[in-house]
Amino acid sequence: MTRTIITNGLIYTLDANHPIVEAVVVENGKITDVGSHQEMMLQWGRAGSQIIDLQGKMASPGLIDSHLHLSGVALHFLDLNLTGVKSKTEMLDKIREKANAIPPGQWLIGMGWDENLFDDGAIPTIDELDHVAPHCPLYLKRICHHAFLVNSKALECSHYHPSIEVPPGGSVVLDPDTGKPTGLLLESASQLITPHIPQRTYDEIKHALGQAMGLAVRRGLTSVHTNDPHYLGGLDQTYKMYDELLNSGHHRLRCNLLIDSPYLGQLKERGMYAGYGNERLQIGAIKIFADGALGRRTALLSEPYSDEPGQYGEAMHDQEALFQMIKAARDHSMPIAVHTIGDKALENVLDILDQLPKAGHRDRLIHVSVLRADLIRRLAVPSRIADIQPRFLVGDYPWVLERLGETREAYLYAWKSLLAAGVLCAGGSDAPVEPIDPLLGIHAAVTRRAPGQSHGGWNEKEKLSMLEALTLFTVGGAYATNEEQVKGTISRGKLADFTVYSHNLMAMEDPDELLQTDIEMTIIGGEPQTV
Repeated sequence: MTRTIITNGLIYTLDANHPIVEAVVVENGKITDVGSHQEMMLQWGRAGSQIIDLQGKMASPGLIDSHLHLSGVALHFLDLNLTGVKSKTEMLDKIREKANAIPPGQWLIGMGWDENLFDDGAIPTIDELDHVAPHCPLYLKRICHHAFLVNSKALECSHYHPSIEVPPGGSVVLDPDTGKPTGLLLESASQLITPHIPQRTYDEIKHALGQAMGLAVRRGLTSVHTNDPHYLGGLDQTYKMYDELLNSGHHRLRCNLLIDSPYLGQLKERGMYAGYGNERLQIGAIKIFADGALGRRTALLSEPYSDEPGQYGEAMHDQEALFQMIKAARDHSMPIAVHTIGDKALENVLDILDQLPKAGHRDRLIHVSVLRADLIRRLAVPSRIADIQPRFLVGDYPWVLERLGETREAYLYAWKSLLAAGVLCAGGSDAPVEPIDPLLGIHAAVTRRAPGQSHGGWNEKEKLSMLEALTLFTVGGAYATNEEQVKGTISRGKLADFTVYSHNLMAMEDPDELLQTDIEMTIIGGEPQTV
């Protein structure tokens, strides 16, 4: 039997029975005992016990990201990364540099652009994109993955013509004067392009996915809930890749896979269900999109956008189609994980859930960015969990106030109100939309402002305490996958997953100290991870 004693630390367990301890005893990957350094060493410190000295550092239960796309993070190791670009000029320069480094005709793929950060104009035009990359087709995903930019070469390679049928729910944005494409595609219009982009090899993608796992562990994450089949070639290839990396390879990050609804039939055929797998790799909920995003006014609202009267956003499916998708998941006893940014989208999903029996696992309402008091009450049931992304606030303010108007701000990213109402909440990043860095998510939850800003925070009454924010990324993440009995707190019998910090989060007088805090160690199953 392998025994490890993790000791000489300030260990916040998040377990009310023993809130702070100095030492934890681990045997065969699980927690055997907790207590003081002296007690644990006296009882368990026999010859052969491995000692991990935390040197007085703070430790917590292992951090959990409740919603991200590891496949998207992986692509940052392969594609042009436009995250954080501050101007159109900078974006075009990056595209030109990349285009000049690849052969003529090779697709240039990029992601992460956000025109709300630009200080010198709007989105690049198709003429500007043609100028910087005349010899290669471009496909550039916005940070939200709901809008895309292409150049003329990409349209040509995709056999675009004015009378082409655009998939439902999408649009090709045209110049009002010329009627020609501007280069901007919205939502499912991207499907006009993606089938014509050559696929990367299995080994290329798998290697990049492994790099993404390593990055997650370096950021202090011990578990992630990730949605990837659309980007990794379907259910079978996605599961195979994760299985090889986690069960046969050297990676130890625990991964729960959200499965896109079109693969439900395959899931049934393979005998897979929520919780199928082991402690390293499990099947999670069925992922569904109910609406779009606030940035392009495609999030579905119950009242029109303040800066575009008459526009309510877009439902990804009509109500009957959405009902049938959710019912199909229920027929396989599967929980759902539904993208709901607008309040009307959330209402539509809750209306359907109220008509159907509960699943064995909790249903996840992802993002819930725009809320109403009545919707918060409807979320406050044990079978539902709000899967929130605190860093969205950093990217959305202040322009989101123009979209929604100040009267709706009271229920915009209303995290404190959710917790006060008894809603179960989990914290994620939606990486690569936001950085795969839980400390930045905790900072956003506590400050409600971007790093470097000095004001008191947007809608300050919705700020969370440091303990509440940390709980989102630990206890909350465990509840999202019905694993609260095996992870989320440092308790006897649970998985020995810990995150160790350079600073004591609970003693910070200024939450900006989070920005100078490093992850000292990530421990999974009692083993420090080296990546």
